[in-house]
Amino acid sequence: MKFLIAGLGSIGRRHLRNLVALGQEDILLYRTHRSTLPEDELAAYPVETDLAAALAHHPDAVIVANPTALHMEVALPAARAGCHLLLEKPIADRVDAQVELLRQTAVENQVRILVGFQFRFHPVLGKIKALLDSGNLGRVLSFRVHWGEYLPDWHPWEDYRQGYAARKELGGGVVNTLCHPLDYVRWLMGEVSSLSAHTGQVSGLELDVEDVAEIVLSLSNGAIGSIHLDYFQRLPQHSLTIYLEQGQIQWNNTSGAVQVYHVSSQPWEEITPPAGFERNDLFLEEMRHFLSLMRGETQSRCSLEDGIHILNLVEAVHESNRLGKRLQLG
Repeated sequence: MKFLIAGLGSIGRRHLRNLVALGQEDILLYRTHRSTLPEDELAAYPVETDLAAALAHHPDAVIVANPTALHMEVALPAARAGCHLLLEKPIADRVDAQVELLRQTAVENQVRILVGFQFRFHPVLGKIKALLDSGNLGRVLSFRVHWGEYLPDWHPWEDYRQGYAARKELGGGVVNTLCHPLDYVRWLMGEVSSLSAHTGQVSGLELDVEDVAEIVLSLSNGAIGSIHLDYFQRLPQHSLTIYLEQGQIQWNNTSGAVQVYHVSSQPWEEITPPAGFERNDLFLEEMRHFLSLMRGETQSRCSLEDGIHILNLVEAVHESNRLGKRLQLG
């Protein structure tokens, strides 16, 4: 299979390395040469700087890993060319006519799409989902996600103010960039029926985007919970706590492990990732799934419709903050 990678920042290069690790060698790069990373690992691959010229190579799939605000500029022409898509999250910086056009074009051209919410491939989150689906701990009553991480530490090789996460015109901001919890809350626990949010720029990081968000969610099953996101926490933390009728679940992304408490058994049970587990395993499993999806062997574990759902939630967060009120959804 032939692959075109659009965008060669850190995530684009991760996808490149994982494709190679999985035995894929026919890889073409579409780039603007604005990456701040070294060029050495890209030297062996053909490069096009014009998208039409890149698509003229007839790739089977396009990996859309450029800045969020530019996703549709690549995804739509690629879908028109019949290329399957691994589309990084969020799928765009706003819900507009281009998103609907991508939906229609994908159907017309039988394009298979995987949206890059890699936490759906976390082995322990998968076990949490199975546990929740089993009903052994009763109904979910409430939940709390906390994700804080100091933005200048993300890409220490570059000026963080020049990265897409820090720039409004590229679709940055903490809500867009750290929207993973919106996806995994929906995946694990159900649809969001309403939300309220307050966002702001409170640190001294010299950004033109929000660096903190507090989001309160009501789910269609009656559960109420919250998500905290920030760009300034100096000791990183990414955790999920779920409160249920018969117990509690506590997941920590740093270790990857989950602690489960059931009132009938009292002691906490720990579920850990497989031996040797590391962060890239999520992306590697995601790529394996994408290859299987391309071959028609499976359905997308995170479809374009899932991506549109999350983009709608992201927009609702911004709108709730702008209006200063709770929004009913769906």
